[in-house]
Amino acid sequence: MWNDTTLTKRLGIRYPIVLGPFGGGFSTATLTAAVSNAGGLGSYGAQGMSPGAIRAAVAEIAALTQAPFAVNLWVSTDDAGATAVSQAQYEAALQPLRPFFDALGVEPPRPPFSRWPTFDEQVEALIDARPPAFSFIFGAPSSTVLDACRARGILTIGTATTVDEAVALERAGADVVVASGFEAGGHRASFLREAEASLMGTFALVPQMADAVRIPVVAAGGIADGRGVAAALTLGAAGVQVGTAFLACDESNAPSAHKAALRNARSTPTILTRAYTGRLARGLSNQLGETVHAGAGPWLPYPVQGELVRGLRAEALRQGRTDLIAMWAGQATPLVTHTRAADVFAGLVEGAGRILRD
Repeated sequence: MWNDTTLTKRLGIRYPIVLGPFGGGFSTATLTAAVSNAGGLGSYGAQGMSPGAIRAAVAEIAALTQAPFAVNLWVSTDDAGATAVSQAQYEAALQPLRPFFDALGVEPPRPPFSRWPTFDEQVEALIDARPPAFSFIFGAPSSTVLDACRARGILTIGTATTVDEAVALERAGADVVVASGFEAGGHRASFLREAEASLMGTFALVPQMADAVRIPVVAAGGIADGRGVAAALTLGAAGVQVGTAFLACDESNAPSAHKAALRNARSTPTILTRAYTGRLARGLSNQLGETVHAGAGPWLPYPVQGELVRGLRAEALRQGRTDLIAMWAGQATPLVTHTRAADVFAGLVEGAGRILRD
């Protein structure tokens, strides 16, 4: 059977399909459980969440599904200089954004910004909560963390954007590695070199990574239908991770305007830029991204740039100005057709099965 792979065996799932984890509050227990209950691996992005909120999220998901699921954290939660941004740096980064704040009639946020929980605080809570799987991006946790996961039966899933990152994750002790191609929406999770120097397409990256490591490889980026699933498995992946197609679903916590944009993005290109958060990320092209990206910086370190840009979000949504918010999206967005997670999942399974059985 096409769906019987090393990934399904390792994770104890029926189909080699993983829900891409959404940080920034876009994940929901309902969406995570829907994918797990359909036979895949649901994932929940806990980026920025407090330890108490992580424990509560794991409990909520566990109440909705008996199947395996993953909770995702960022190993690196801030960039160098994020805690020492000068007034001059702030004003320079604010300059291209000021016309947008004026247009919306809101004042820009002022530093210091609220402190985010550290990875150490978050991962301690995650291990205590004991989800079936722990996925992570932007590096590898310490051996102490991975050993603690192993002792508690928590499977670990790292994310790599290059072959050498995959090798590093395998050596660190990860059970599974996600091969994240540059087609993917959201942040580029590179950690050995700058993201701009680590841009590989999914279908060039997957076979090279599959040849280089022994752990299961999960293809991510540019996959939104059964054709992508079949192509990834044919090239050596043991499974796929799908993000944007599920982000557009009713069950995600993306704003309704963001979902509508994803569902109608037939002619809207995506942009890969640091303008939104200070880290390289892909979203739908709009006035905000194009204007700030065109200036090529200076951008503040992550997460400070994101806090500055986020100051526009609530009022922009209230006024219906989707041109002034970041809308994460991958390059396969025009393939999005469904609005329910069950339909997305069924389409992936049916489409892949039709091709691979033939």
